[in-house]
Amino acid sequence: MKVSKFGGTSVASADQIKKVAAIVQSDRSRKFIVVSAPGKRFDSDKKVTDLLIDLASAALNHEEVETKLSLVLDRYKEIALGLDLEQTICDVIEEDLRLRISSDSSDVEYFVDNIKASGEDNNAKLISTYFTSIGLRAQYVSPKTAGLIVNDFPERALALPEAYENLSELKNSNEIVVFPGFFGFTKGGLLRTFDRGGSDISGSILAASVHADLYENFTDVDSVFCANPRVVNDPVEIEEITYREMRELSYAGFSVFHDEALMPVYKARIPVCIKNTNNPSAPGTKIVAERKGKHRPITGISADSGFSILYVSKYLMNREIGFGRKLLQILEEELISYEHTPSGLDDISVILRSHQLTAEKERRIIKRVKEELHAEEAHFRHEFSMIVVVGEGMNNNTGLAARAATAISRTGSNIEMINQGSSEVSLSFGVHRSNENKILQELYNEFFAPVSVG
Repeated sequence: MKVSKFGGTSVASADQIKKVAAIVQSDRSRKFIVVSAPGKRFDSDKKVTDLLIDLASAALNHEEVETKLSLVLDRYKEIALGLDLEQTICDVIEEDLRLRISSDSSDVEYFVDNIKASGEDNNAKLISTYFTSIGLRAQYVSPKTAGLIVNDFPERALALPEAYENLSELKNSNEIVVFPGFFGFTKGGLLRTFDRGGSDISGSILAASVHADLYENFTDVDSVFCANPRVVNDPVEIEEITYREMRELSYAGFSVFHDEALMPVYKARIPVCIKNTNNPSAPGTKIVAERKGKHRPITGISADSGFSILYVSKYLMNREIGFGRKLLQILEEELISYEHTPSGLDDISVILRSHQLTAEKERRIIKRVKEELHAEEAHFRHEFSMIVVVGEGMNNNTGLAARAATAISRTGSNIEMINQGSSEVSLSFGVHRSNENKILQELYNEFFAPVSVG
């Protein structure tokens, strides 16, 4: 039994959805189909989710919404027409959207979530209708009906334990379940969306709930590459990768699979296969608990920008009990999470995601650090990237950190931070964003480029 999730590009048009149907028809074990909202059909196109965000913004600002609503509806109408579906499904989608737009908008976050989630929800209804029209026994199942229960605000949305119990009942279905990704419902009935890559999370939760033999994640590439193909020319394909390796790479910018989506299948030890909707016969990349081949110490290199550093200095900091806790508590009270905390005897740096900061928050944090912790110096620095070198074989190979640091030095770039996790699966480097691409290329050359024989 397989759970198969199809991303935005896989369901962006009628032709793509026909490919999805053919994939489902080719394997009867594909009993659960999780779908995203229609994505881009071409480079300059807009995702339906982005159109829905524009629509929500117009509604909140009491602007004219019909034009933006038509842009969304036209996408579904075009798909329905290409699939030879009756107008009825478009009427259902329009009625649903108008109901959401006219709902209470006093809670802005909930209102926007509700509008955004309609992309996945209505696409699942449309795809289920199409499956039925071509003779596939299929049913649309709402996350609310199925019991995908998530926690309440303000924490990020996470599935509660009872959600897995509720969803497990779906394995008794005699029909193909078409399930919208990206959202669940609180116990009070409020809709909440997951973080970016939310449909991956939904698929993983469903796979763990029904104890699937395999969770397939269909996208628009044949496999996962060891480095960003937009930066590195023709990078090596990864045939097999562990959960831990994928988690580390996803954390630092691997957009193929959301890092948070791995947790449910990791706990249930369900293998994942990333495959290409446009080339389903390709073997793809398998994500497993343990991989057989470990001929390379490094599996992949990833980079992500958008980091800031809070630098704090105080003489004899290391002698002061509770200094680190108090510093992190200040960040906690500002609802800011941190990524790394490299430190010395008299100084500490806290690396965090820049999107959490505002100018006002920065001023408050600096003021509190100086006044409450009596720090001699405290300031923020921005525009940093994290470069992560990942591999299960790292702990059995000496000199890898030196090789990586030497490769970075060849680019003339300065290393702001080095951090190796206790698991010894990853090695992280903090660098200035402007140097990100050339460092990524040089690290690829160091660890993956074929050695020339002179």
